[in-house]
Amino acid sequence: MKSLRTLATASATALLLGAGSLVSAQTLNFAYDADPVSLDPHEQLSGGTLQLSHMVSDPLVRWNADHGFDPRLATEWERIDDTTMRFTLREGVKFHTGNVMTAEDVVWTIERLKSSPDFKGIFSGWTSATAIDDTTIEIKTDGPSPLILNTATYVFPMDKKFYEEGGAEIAKHGDSFASKNVSGTGPFTISEREQGVRMVFKRNPDYWDTNSPGNVQTAILTPIKEAPTRVAALLSGDVDFIAPVPPTDLERIRNDKNVDLITLPGTRIITLQLNQNRNEALANTKVRQAMVHAINNEGIVEKIMKGFGTVAAQNSPAGYVGHNPELTPRFDVAKAKALMEEAGYADGFSASMMCPNNRYVNDYKICEAAAAMLAQIKIKIDLTTMPKAQYWPKYDERAADIMMIGWHSDTEDSANFFEFLNMTPDADTGKGQYNSGGYSNPEVDKMTMASLTETDADKRAKDLQQIEKLLYDDAAFIPLHWQDLAWAARKGVDVEPVLNVMNFPYLGDLIIQE
Repeated sequence: MKSLRTLATASATALLLGAGSLVSAQTLNFAYDADPVSLDPHEQLSGGTLQLSHMVSDPLVRWNADHGFDPRLATEWERIDDTTMRFTLREGVKFHTGNVMTAEDVVWTIERLKSSPDFKGIFSGWTSATAIDDTTIEIKTDGPSPLILNTATYVFPMDKKFYEEGGAEIAKHGDSFASKNVSGTGPFTISEREQGVRMVFKRNPDYWDTNSPGNVQTAILTPIKEAPTRVAALLSGDVDFIAPVPPTDLERIRNDKNVDLITLPGTRIITLQLNQNRNEALANTKVRQAMVHAINNEGIVEKIMKGFGTVAAQNSPAGYVGHNPELTPRFDVAKAKALMEEAGYADGFSASMMCPNNRYVNDYKICEAAAAMLAQIKIKIDLTTMPKAQYWPKYDERAADIMMIGWHSDTEDSANFFEFLNMTPDADTGKGQYNSGGYSNPEVDKMTMASLTETDADKRAKDLQQIEKLLYDDAAFIPLHWQDLAWAARKGVDVEPVLNVMNFPYLGDLIIQE
């Protein structure tokens, strides 16, 4: 293992040194912990995919720093009635191929989103999308919807002609035309790509947003899995911008006069899901409650995350409409042992666990700690960790009894957690797409669906908080913490204005000052 890690570190360093010769006032060298697994914007609902989408494409509307919406490819919108929203599209926008974007492309994109295994859950309430003319589309929903604009942030219009000619198939973890080719409307095109090694982006000369302040002409992404190597690359000047910053290096970066550290409170919940279909013991509510009580998530935040996180007892962070302040963490080993005895598992049982080792901050270390904590109540864990490129196919297979997943609400709303992580899995609707535990509670399903059309804000808040209480009482999953966000950049790379709590840096607007 040591020799493989050393080889990976040496390779990353060599790449960075080679890239360093390309640096100019308008070239950005940046390093993430991994690169996107595919160029298809609809193949995987993940942070990496959405970060890429904001570089090579544009959404209809975009979140701003105040959690409001800015017009992008839609210049304005109007609610026609309770179930109809009309969007006016920006004129003269060209795809990277030179094809002009029309309402037909947007409608085609929405229909494709509705067929995507990962995205169709978000769009299940959109019953139709219709092109009224070349610059107008009309969205109809299956009932009053409080989240149409939230959902519209995930519509990155695709070049219908380009994809239909090359191949429009969505191949989950597959080898399709769309997974290797892209024609978007965004500030950058992709000129080079070697999976896991390097991606080179070039400024789109025909970009529609002539008011964008961004001056980056070339952006080079080098994925560096190892956090120490990533930090060293920044501090040595080999890269200009990194994410994420590991908690162990926050002070080191903060004290370096040549770099800036930017942090934000996070809203991504980190959880362990418990597969009730694979392991009989995990179908027992008292066993799941025991496991929640056995995990010292406050200790994980303090010792492993170095305080760079907020201890969680539910999905919804403070500030979200569904956050239930009555729900608190439950670490209590004595209580956990008592619950195991009540459940008939005083002698424990064995379970497999899988976790990524380059997706979330300290992900594999968290899983190692959790496995040790569960051993205190005689649950014997067989832990396997792997890079996220290998992990997500295993996650989709539900390949272990206990699996880690982090989730940032796609709509900045509590219901999104429930839709994807806690509703009964349904391949046809996409609900429960990432519910690897197979948890199923008809009341949770019913109340979540009702929340998607409830326009009484007070009632909706109470209902969402009640769903959190149901999940808490059932120990539907093990909540760990909300992961804070940290980025770092060398002086002169003004990243702070383009960062956001969604962790989708708007690099098209980045200004490099020399």
